Amino acid sequence: MRRASIILAVLSTTLAGRAPLAQAQESSAPPAQAQEINAPQPQTQESNAPQPQAQESSAPQVQAQESSVPQAQAQGSSAPQAQAKKGPTLGGHIGFVLPLVTRSGGQTTSLADQPAVGFPMGITVKGSGRTAFDLEFVPQYNATGQRLTTLTVHPGLIYSLGHGYAVGLRAAFVVDNPTVGFTPLVNKSWPIKHNNSLFKAYFVEADLPVRFNRPAGAPATNAVTFAMHFGVAF
Repeated sequence: MRRASIILAVLSTTLAGRAPLAQAQESSAPPAQAQEINAPQPQTQESNAPQPQAQESSAPQVQAQESSVPQAQAQGSSAPQAQAKKGPTLGGHIGFVLPLVTRSGGQTTSLADQPAVGFPMGITVKGSGRTAFDLEFVPQYNATGQRLTTLTVHPGLIYSLGHGYAVGLRAAFVVDNPTVGFTPLVNKSWPIKHNNSLFKAYFVEADLPVRFNRPAGAPATNAVTFAMHFGVAF
């Protein structure tokens, strides 16, 4: 009887010990379910998959930029036209010049002593800057002495100072005469406000012709003259 009771006690204790273990294992099962619940996380990553579509949606912006390329090309094609508008322009002037005072060979003479008048005619090439090239021809009639008419070829550069003022320097070559020299000048012009007028401005110019006369077999002379030039430009 004692053995039977001992066996029953051992069986009851073993059965009682296994039951808590089974309950403990069953209680540990929910974390696995929690992990299974967390399993849909990859779906959240898949939900982010439409991001490439956002990048694809930026493709129209690239197309818009590409569409703007012809506009840039159109602007580039207009650049030569703008340069063509800023290219050289052709003008000219006509007028008359009076040599007021001349100092030559140690003597000073005035217009009253030696009457003379010149008729400058010039062709002007203007660029986009302030400097212009001016080729002038000056036939001059001298009323004293042998009453000769001379022709001076007068090329030079004119630099605009703004507000109608300009300065310049010309070279001087007297045709059929052993005389060369140069002419500094200061010019002031005023615009002519008539749309249909041939002439665009009128001007007053102060000239200081310097001439070197080197005749063969005769003494050399140097002449300095103060002259006033009046005219119109077109």
